[in-house]
Amino acid sequence: MKKFAALLLLSGTLLMPFSGVAAARRYYDRDRRDWHHWNDSENRAYRHWLMEEQRERQYRAYNRLRAERQREYWRWRHDHADWR
Repeated sequence: MKKFAALLLLSGTLLMPFSGVAAARRYYDRDRRDWHHWNDSENRAYRHWLMEEQRERQYRAYNRLRAERQREYWRWRHDHADWR
């Protein structure tokens, strides 16, 4: 029983750093050659961009957009970096 508990504890300790990695989403902006972390602030900016564009009649997740639309978003985002 002690060996099992020690093995379980060791496994949990070794896997702990990987648990946060799966939840973090990062996207690469090919034009500017930089990475963006998708967090609440970025999500608000993305929703604002969708409303500004008025092309989308309903919400569509960023990762479901075509590559060209994603690039349009990052161009807008770099021009509106102070938007929060």
